[in-house]
Amino acid sequence: MFQIDSRLAGDTLEVASLTLCQVLLLNDQRYDWLVLVPRRESVTEVLDLSPLDQAQLWREVTLVAGVLREAQPDYKLNIGALGNIVRQLHLHILLRREGDPAWPGPVWGHSPREPYSEEAGQAAVARWRAQLEQEVQA
Repeated sequence: MFQIDSRLAGDTLEVASLTLCQVLLLNDQRYDWLVLVPRRESVTEVLDLSPLDQAQLWREVTLVAGVLREAQPDYKLNIGALGNIVRQLHLHILLRREGDPAWPGPVWGHSPREPYSEEAGQAAVARWRAQLEQEVQA
């Protein structure tokens, strides 16, 4: 049975389910940062997915990246799949801007997260969920 790694679950808020992936919001108010987790057991690399799942993953990456980019078209879009600490396959899709706390370096490991308040987290989840639903229906 598929289950999101406990460390990843502890750092994120649930946004939506797509055909293949669970969409999560990294619980850090400083960034627009979504995470895709393919709902497949024991997968650590993109190459572990079937060819059909690989194609679906990239469709969903493109969808989520498009939603983020539409929200802030002047920001730099970053996509990464590190998996050094959380080995479960997951892709980070986030927007970067000049002057953000980690700019111009990588955000991974830069500084401790600054979690959303409960209210702000719920609002951010609702915002991204609505934008994803709108894009899926288009």
